[in-house]
Formats: sequence, C-alpha cells, structure tokens
Amino acid sequence: MGIRERLSGNEATAYAMKQINPDVVAAYPITPSTEIPQYFAAYVDNGEVDTEYVPVESEHSAMSACIGAEAAGARAMTATSANGLEFMWEMIQIASSTRLPIVMALVNRAISGPLNIHSDHSDAMAVRDSGWIMMFSENNQEAYDNMLMAHRIAENEDVLLPIMICQDGFITSHSIENIELLETSVVREFVGKYKPHTNLLDSENPISVGPMDLQPFLMEHKKQQQVAMKNAFNVIANVSKEFGDLTGRYYDFFEKYKVDDADYVVVCMNSTAGTTKDVVDKLRSEGVKAGLLKIRVFRPFPGDMIVDVLKNAKSVAVLDKVAFLSNTAGPLYEDIVSSMFTNGVNVNVNVNVINYSYGVGGRDVTEELITSVYKDLENLKDMREPYRYLGLKERK
Repeated sequence: MGIRERLSGNEATAYAMKQINPDVVAAYPITPSTEIPQYFAAYVDNGEVDTEYVPVESEHSAMSACIGAEAAGARAMTATSANGLEFMWEMIQIASSTRLPIVMALVNRAISGPLNIHSDHSDAMAVRDSGWIMMFSENNQEAYDNMLMAHRIAENEDVLLPIMICQDGFITSHSIENIELLETSVVREFVGKYKPHTNLLDSENPISVGPMDLQPFLMEHKKQQQVAMKNAFNVIANVSKEFGDLTGRYYDFFEKYKVDDADYVVVCMNSTAGTTKDVVDKLRSEGVKAGLLKIRVFRPFPGDMIVDVLKNAKSVAVLDKVAFLSNTAGPLYEDIVSSMFTNGVNVNVNVNVINYSYGVGGRDVTEELITSVYKDLENLKDMREPYRYLGLKERK
C-alpha cells in the first residue's frame, strides 16, 4: 500500500533521492532546481541518509565530483537546470563517454540569454545527443517514479550510461500535487545495492578512466556508446514493467491518449500533456477525433514505435518547447519526421505533419492555444509553412 502525500516536483525528487540513499550527491544551486539539493542537504544534516554531500563551487565541479565518485565505485546523483547544465557541458560528455551511470534531476528552464528563469526545453535539447538517457515527466508522480527507475536502467551492465530525469521548471517543480509514495524499504529493495562494473579503487584489477583515445580506437568506443543506448530500449521496458507490477503504475516509452482512432494528433512532452488531455476530452465530446501522444523516453528515441502510432492519422502537430533558432524546425519534430521517412511514411503525403514552437521562456500554454492547434489540424491546407509559432504576440 502506497503512502498518500502532497509534494511539489522538487520535493518528490528529493524524497526519491532520500529513499535511494546514494553514496554521493554533488550539486550547486540554480533556479528552479535549487530546492532539490536544499531538501536533500536537510536529510543529510538530519542523519536520514548515509550520503556524502559535496557542496561544490560550480556546476562543472558538481558533475566532476559525480564522475570521480562513480569511477571510484560510488552511486552518485546531482540536480541542475539551464545555465547550470551548460556549465557542466564538458563533463556531461565525459560522463557518458566513460560509461558512468550518474543520475541527474534536470528541472527544465530556458537557457540565457536574455536571462529567463522559467520553463522551456532549451536546456535538455542542447544536450540531447551527448550520450545520456533522457526521460520526461508530465507531473510530480512521474518525476518521482522516473527517479526510482533511473538507477536500475543506467546501472544495467548492458547499458552503463548516465541518465537525466526531466520535469518542467515551476510548472511541475514548484506545484504541489497529490502523490503516492512507496515505503522506503520497498524502494531500496527495488533499486538494489550498487554493484559497480569497474572501480578505480580496486587494486587487484587496475583500470584507467578517461585516458587519451586517439584515431586507432575512438570510433569503436563511440560505437559502443551507441550500442549501449540501443540496449537501453529493452532495459527501460523491463524495468518499467517490473515497476508497474510493484506499484500498479505502468509506463511505456510514450503514452497514447485516445490516439488509436484519432484523425488529429498532438505530440508533446512534460507538463503540456496534462493540458492537452483536457482539450482532447472536450473535443471528443464535440465529435472531433483528437488524440495525444506524450513522449516519455526521448533518448533513446523510440522512432519506429512512434511512427507506428502516427502513420494512420490525417494530421499531426509536434510541439517543441524551444525557439526555432536554426530557421528550420524543432528537435522533436526533426526526430519524428526523420523516423517517418526511414519507415517509408511520406510526410505531407501519407500524413501531414506540422511543427509549433511554444511556451518559450515560460509563456503560458492554455487550453485555448492547444485547441487552436487541433483546429489548425482540422483545416490544414497550406503545407508550405510547416514551422509555426503558438501564442506568439503579433507586432503592432
């Protein structure tokens, strides 16, 4: 039986970390993720965990400390947002290339500049191809559940990749919702004790971590990272199934909401899915065959599975919570369209697919705006402008 509680997304994440009881947490405060290390530091101070808490002087140092801890055989976690993630950039790549299963809570926030502390996905999308597994959370319950599954996925010997668990800044991180927690004893049995694949402190089996890697071997090592990311598909599926059997909360790579017979489908991630579900319900009551595909696992990207869901729709709108700075399209749209072509689905012939930039810098995403997307899909005629803005103020 679960424990009923009311927690914010940040509190739920910190509580999951407390229940996991990692060996090391290293973090530097940055809005809106600051509360996660703040709450966790209180657990350390109160003696509720055995964790070595490292209050570093920067996010670069936070990831460096996690890398050193993992290389020495410790289970390590951190949390950050936006510019903090950018400051980690060098070490983000090193963490994945050295195959260290660090767990990061990423509270999504707009990257500066101009300076903005509110939610969009520019931080996560900036590191989407850095070799990290990436999972997104619609609400506080999913943020909590995804954190509990993270170590089981990342530490699997067929994977051994770092993982980031994403949630929307303020919208999820600071909003209080009802949540069902597991007993700590159940969590620790599910997560298990860490059994590191290698250990720098093992004098009987000496290794090097992060040595020079030049032309003769670098390509092969990068291929091994790609294979590990591919292996993550089965591991994520198996861990999610086991978690569902334990809790009754079953998760897949994505959630299909009234999409099986839908003519018009919106694809999005994180908290926007909740608003979209309400719109879908309303449109369904009016006779419109609307549906939602909520992406939960973004890396590895489940392209083939997504195409199988979308191929029978009339029109699809992909919502990217980023600015279109490349003058083409958003990253989620590009991944979906690429997967469609690879699977023989002719975009804008078999299925019309358009792309919206929305919610940038925390711009409100209302039911009215989402409804307008479905109206666009119903009346879609001009495909010469597949890249659009949702909620953009018109210049007077």
